Amino acid sequence: MISRIDLRGDALPEGGALRDLLPRAEFDVEAALEKVRPICEDVHHRGTAALIEYAQKFDGVELSQVRVPAEDVKAALEQLDPAVRAALEESIRRARIVHRNQRRTEHTTQVVPGGTVTEKWVPVERVGLYAPGGRSVYPSSVVMNVVPAQEAGVESIALASPPQKEFGGLPHPTILAACALLGVDEVYAVGGAQAVAMFAHGTEDCLPANMVTGPGNIWVAAAKRYFTGKIGIDTEAGPTEIAVLADSTADPVHVAADLISQAEHDPMAAAVLVTDSAELADAVERELEPQVAATKHVEDRIKPALAGKQSAIVLVDSLEDGLKIVDAYGAEHLEIQTADAAAWAARVRNAGAIFVGPWAPVSLGDYCAGSNHVLPTGGCACHSSGLSVQSFLRGIHIVDYTRDALAEVTHHVVTLAEAEDLPAHGAALKARFGWKVPTQ
Repeated sequence: MISRIDLRGDALPEGGALRDLLPRAEFDVEAALEKVRPICEDVHHRGTAALIEYAQKFDGVELSQVRVPAEDVKAALEQLDPAVRAALEESIRRARIVHRNQRRTEHTTQVVPGGTVTEKWVPVERVGLYAPGGRSVYPSSVVMNVVPAQEAGVESIALASPPQKEFGGLPHPTILAACALLGVDEVYAVGGAQAVAMFAHGTEDCLPANMVTGPGNIWVAAAKRYFTGKIGIDTEAGPTEIAVLADSTADPVHVAADLISQAEHDPMAAAVLVTDSAELADAVERELEPQVAATKHVEDRIKPALAGKQSAIVLVDSLEDGLKIVDAYGAEHLEIQTADAAAWAARVRNAGAIFVGPWAPVSLGDYCAGSNHVLPTGGCACHSSGLSVQSFLRGIHIVDYTRDALAEVTHHVVTLAEAEDLPAHGAALKARFGWKVPTQ
């Protein structure tokens, strides 16, 4: 059901050579880019008409408009299962607690007497958020995108999610209900690359956004790449990943359950166990069989994901080697199920989010830990962070110098300007002092 990679016995290679030994899903955004380019340009030129046409082509629904009426958003909340509503409200509450504490405050530094630099944090004016609607419905992604944007102070928030044939061309009602709970009333029944294009260019119905965030399929990722530079993006999210660093103290029932929990997302989802215990590896393999047989989405998602080349049990000589492996892999989600798990977790450098010990499974983070589940995939955790309040803020430096403070440093500025063969830069200062460098 899942392959093995045995890295015991020899010294582990470094850098890219080590990464090449590890399983990874193929996710060719560049190839998809050429296919989404004409869609994005069509939306640019034809606006809402193009969006309605693509809803028919890709989603099989006939729309007269793409903006979801406010009464449909409200009705979705009124009809929501009370238990689901309570769970969403708790998810929102916990996410607000965490994200509210991420907001940065303005800070002024006195560099010299009379010379200060203030850094202020300003939210982007408008964001377009994307909630997937393909194999599963993800109201949790609505929470994870909207809450940090709101806590950052973004004034204008719009959300797009694919139209669903079984719901009369509206996005899934649980998506709409989550929007209502969060106070988001600008919602569009638009999916895929065309949703990103709608936010990037704007249409007759939708104002352009400064930034687009939210997970999606390869077409959404390709559209984000296409518009990078015109709009801000969070990340080009690829298939979901879980890596588990475990030793002989780990419970194979827990480990197997957690690997399956991510495999049920998508046939390209990655599930990786890194362990120094062959006995644990054997026990997890034995445990996978009955747990997979007892759940849903077996043939179309879980079995292909576990059997794919992106998933494996990796055997290593020691947890030290295991730490090198998980740092090289840079998992979206990393569980540490070892003795003294917190100490090992503290040493990890590359991961989207780290889950410590047996009582912090990835599923908790997906919904109700308070953390954000929009995380870097495909090894991007070595240079990128998950979605947060900072994602929606821009730092702006405000420079305020007096005449004396400028005079004191002018000779250095002039020297550096001339060293770079940019004499007009120095002249901009000398003009303020009668074209002479002030005497020090």
